[in-house]
Amino acid sequence: MTEVGRRLLRPRPDRPPLDDVGDPPDYRFSLANERTFLAWLRTSLALLAGGVAVVQIVPDFAVPAARPVLGVVLIVLSTVIAATSYGRWERRERAIRLGGPLPRSTLPRVVGIGLAAVMVLALAFVLVEVARGFG
Repeated sequence: MTEVGRRLLRPRPDRPPLDDVGDPPDYRFSLANERTFLAWLRTSLALLAGGVAVVQIVPDFAVPAARPVLGVVLIVLSTVIAATSYGRWERRERAIRLGGPLPRSTLPRVVGIGLAAVMVLALAFVLVEVARGFG
């Protein structure tokens, strides 16, 4: 295993392992938290597939860089979700074990804004395409 891999898998020294934190939670809450984590990963995979599909399958737009721009934004969103989902799961699992409030997350806002940006860009590209068709 590479050094980077070992660092990523090594527990953080400023946090005790999850099993040593608080009380064992009701398994239903832990499983719900895990399902949410897996839902974020599925969302990430769907965005990745969408980004690749936009670049590889969607016909060219009248705007030359439209497909790569849309694809890159989708893939960046996918990467952000995948990269932050485990930390989000762990923070919530700690809160559940400690009986505290669940921490807030900016991820839903980032995903919503990112997808809205993709939709606005796609609409603009389609409108340019339609305008050229009538011109």
